[in-house]
This record gives sequence, structure tokens and C-alpha cells, in this order.
Amino acid sequence: MNSRTLKRISSVRLKARSELKPEEWQQHNYYYDRHVISCSKDQLERIDARNMTREEFIEKYERPGKPVIIQHLIDDWPACEKWTIEKLGRKYRNQRFKVGEDDDGKSVKMKMKYFLDYALNNHDDSPLYLFESSFGEHPKKKRLIDDYDVPDYFAEDLFHLVGEHRRPPYRWWCIGPQRSGTGIHIDPLGTSAWNALISGHKRWCIFPPSTPRELLKPTSSDSPKNKDEGITWFKAIYPRTQLSSWPKEYACIEAVQHPGEVIFVPGGYWHVVLNMDLTVAVTQNFCSSVNFPIVWTRVVRSRPKMSKKFIERLKRRRPDLARLTEKIDINANTGPRSDTSSSSSSSSSADSSPDSADDSDTELKPTACHQRSFEQGDESVVKKLRVSEQQ
Repeated sequence: MNSRTLKRISSVRLKARSELKPEEWQQHNYYYDRHVISCSKDQLERIDARNMTREEFIEKYERPGKPVIIQHLIDDWPACEKWTIEKLGRKYRNQRFKVGEDDDGKSVKMKMKYFLDYALNNHDDSPLYLFESSFGEHPKKKRLIDDYDVPDYFAEDLFHLVGEHRRPPYRWWCIGPQRSGTGIHIDPLGTSAWNALISGHKRWCIFPPSTPRELLKPTSSDSPKNKDEGITWFKAIYPRTQLSSWPKEYACIEAVQHPGEVIFVPGGYWHVVLNMDLTVAVTQNFCSSVNFPIVWTRVVRSRPKMSKKFIERLKRRRPDLARLTEKIDINANTGPRSDTSSSSSSSSSADSSPDSADDSDTELKPTACHQRSFEQGDESVVKKLRVSEQQ
């Protein structure tokens, strides 16, 4: 790294991880431990998007809540050509991106040119991770949105109804150096997620929603100052999941995500991710007709003000789901709550602005694809509602 990068990295490290002394960033020498970034198992099912319609995907994977890796879903994205390290380094050279949060929860940012120098040359145990959620609001960074489209499988996103400023953070553009990652977590509000990888490789471990938190979460005894980091999980917890004594009903599903692949993680599933090399990816959380009952329950409990705006819009745009809310027991057990594991975690939307942040009545105009999804909805949900109303 050049001298300017080193100077800025020293400042950013102090802000983003104030609990670590400068020498503690490399205290475990994980840079020299090649085993932690390797994976001999690749157990998650793969499907070819060219041979499966949206309706078939919903019935076979989203409705049963089955994680899967999807190939050939983003072959036509401009991002596949535009998001190389070289091109990103030129186009966004002086733009500042989020790489962490300080002790007050404020974003810690770095210019792209310094971050890429760091990403390619650092020896940190758990490097800083560029994890930008507000790129769509920036006049120059929002050009990233033009480089990809939400895959048709995930086109329905009901949170669009409450408006872009009221909804929780839901999309993240990421550049992850080798050994960076997200700690073990469940995505917020019962939402499901998709993660599209443009370059590099990601190591995933996924667990059923019923897996007890205490089995999966590292403690201070595992690593006093790094217990929430992805690499700590793989060093401390992963070996336990491979023992014969590990409960079979909580078996770990391992996967290696390759460039051009999209992984689907249904709501409620625990997951942890480690970047095996330098990666570029984009990920989004969503609420659809399928996971709506659980999401609605979580929204009412944790975001009552947003829930009022949500139901207003549902009555106008999705009356079928508005009627469904009358039948949902909001006190029912919906499984473990979302959990923010680290500053770079994709679950960071759990820390989004409170309901009171925006009282406006601004509604984001959906795309043609979203318009179709809102008005038509999930046909099976609509049919079930009609049957229940007739009974």
C-alpha cells in the first residue's frame, strides 16, 4: 500500500473498530492460514434459470423455503462487464463508500482508490469490507443501479409500497477483500434475500431457522474482540458443526458461490459468509406474497408506524393481502429475530432508521415488472384467500 493509503487506513481502522489496537488487526496471522478460506464441500443445489420459470421457482424453492444457487440468471447484466476492479477503480476513483460504522453508528467511508489499494494488499485478519447501502441516493454512485436489474424471480417486493425513504435499507453493493465477510445472522424482519456475485468466490454456511442461537453464535471466550466477525465463526464454530456430536437436525449446508451465480436465502435461515478472494457483489432483501405473513408480523411488532403506512398502501394496491392481515396472529411465534452480527453484515438493515424518520406520503413508482407483481400478486395466495372467505 502506498503512504497515502496507509495514512487513511490507520484513521479508518480506529473509527470502524475502536476496540482494536493497531497491532491487533493482524494478531492471528490469518493471512497465512490458507485453510480458512478453502472449502472442500459444495452441498447446495444448483438450478439453471434458463430452464425454470418464475412460477416454477416460487413453487419449488421460495414457497417451501429452500435455499438454492441459481445459474444463468444474471448473464445479461451490464455489471458483468462494468464491475471489474480496474473499471470500478477508474469510474469511482474519488467516490467515498461505506466500510464500517463508528461507535456512534455513523458511517465510516473511504475513497475507492484507497480502499482498492488496501483490499489488494492488506494482511488483516478480518479486513474492512465495502458494504454500501445508500448508493442509490448519491448522484454519481447511483449509476451502479443502471448496471443490474432485479432478477425476475425476485421482482415482487412489497416494501416498495411504503416508499423508498420509509422502507428499511434493503440493497447493498459490496467489495470484499479476501478473509472479510459477514458474521452469523438472520436477515431482518423475516425478509428473504438474493446475493448476486460478479467476481470472486464466497464461502457460505447455512443453517435451518430452528437452530438454537447459542449453538451458532461465537462468544467472547472464542475471540474477545472479534466474536462477530465472519472469519472468527469459521475458526471457532465451524469445526464444532463437523463433529459427530453436532445435532443432525441442525446440519450445516455448505456452498461455494462462483462468479455469475445468485444464491437465494429464504427468510429465517441462519447464514455466515466469507470472501475466499476479492469479490464484487450486490445483494437485496425483499418481502413477497410468500413471506408476507411473517414479515407483516415482524413489521407490526418492531415498526408500528411503518406498518400503518404499509396497510394503507396494501388496501389500495393489494387488497388481498390487506384482508390477510386480519387473519394473522401477530403474537404468534415466528422464530428467531434478526440479528446484526457485524458492521459489515448484510443484516445491518436491522439498524436502519426508526419509524419516525419519515412521515411523508411519498410513494415510489414501481417499474413495469413491480407493477405486474403488485397487482397480480402470487396467484396461489389469492386463491387461498378466496377459498377461506367462502368458507
